[in-house]
Amino acid sequence: MKLNNAGKMIEKWHQALPTKFTDIKTTEYIIMPNHFHGIILNVGADPRVRPVEANEHTKGEHMGSPLHRVVQWFKTMTTNEYIRGVKSCNWQPFHDKLWQRNYYEHIIRNDDDYRRIAEYIQTNPLNWRNDQLWTNP
Repeated sequence: MKLNNAGKMIEKWHQALPTKFTDIKTTEYIIMPNHFHGIILNVGADPRVRPVEANEHTKGEHMGSPLHRVVQWFKTMTTNEYIRGVKSCNWQPFHDKLWQRNYYEHIIRNDDDYRRIAEYIQTNPLNWRNDQLWTNP
């Protein structure tokens, strides 16, 4: 994929995720014209944050940044910058919301699972012609 300015902006905020959330690492990703795929690894809790004692509400949760907070920050930052791009750079306006309300998540449990998902992300541009929004340039 050759990124336009909006795509480069998405990439910038994706690359900023490990700086904002020091307990995550980003690996494979692809920015498509109408969606985004990426792998976010939880590499450990931020040592500056005191762990909360496990209780009934936190049992089963990992330490560190909750994925929904990471995704929320990413969506907020990219939406705000996209709005600035619409106003100052004539980017195509969007109606209603830039991002869909939810997102799909999958916990990667082993190396085979990681390789399968990474390959899906890497080869996703090959499927672009099958997307309902694809147009022949």
